[in-house]
Amino acid sequence: MTEPARPLSSRSRASGRPLRLAGIAALLCLVSACGSSPLATFDISAPRDGLKPRTLRGILVIPEPTAPAPTDGDRIVVRSGVSAVSVLAGAQWSDRLPRLLQTRMIQTFENAKLMRSVGRPGEGLSADRSFNWDVRRFEIDVPTGQAVVEISVKVLTPDGRIAAAQIFRSQVPGSASDGASATTALDAASNNVLRQIVAWAGARI
Repeated sequence: MTEPARPLSSRSRASGRPLRLAGIAALLCLVSACGSSPLATFDISAPRDGLKPRTLRGILVIPEPTAPAPTDGDRIVVRSGVSAVSVLAGAQWSDRLPRLLQTRMIQTFENAKLMRSVGRPGEGLSADRSFNWDVRRFEIDVPTGQAVVEISVKVLTPDGRIAAAQIFRSQVPGSASDGASATTALDAASNNVLRQIVAWAGARI
């Protein structure tokens, strides 16, 4: 005689539910963001050529620069009008842009061999001068077909007074057609500005 089938216990029914929910979640993941391609990642460089070494002097502290959104993130900014900005699809910087610029600025000063020491806040340096700087533009300007980098720099004394101030700008032909084209142009413009800043600030520290 065949034993009649017994209903699943409440525990057995509950144990099957997470498996079904996991299957549904995996399916949703496949048809949504989980199936999206990773963003192509790009960097900016610190120039080595076009710098004029001088006698090593002074200690300089360089914080992260400030920047407006969306420039203060890790996406590549595209300007399509006076007040219309967006980010380039499928591409990103390797870090937040202000942090990248801080690192490359420090490296450019090191490459120029201008300072006895240069570093970040919190590294125990007794600074003769420090930077207060702002990234005004770091973007591909579509209407003009240019990569535009504009940075404002103030050199501060240890007591916070402004010893010198200047705005630096460079633009080179650039396209927002893809990440490689955009970032190559922005890197070239950035290198021009970093050289200008180092030459200018090195004479004032």
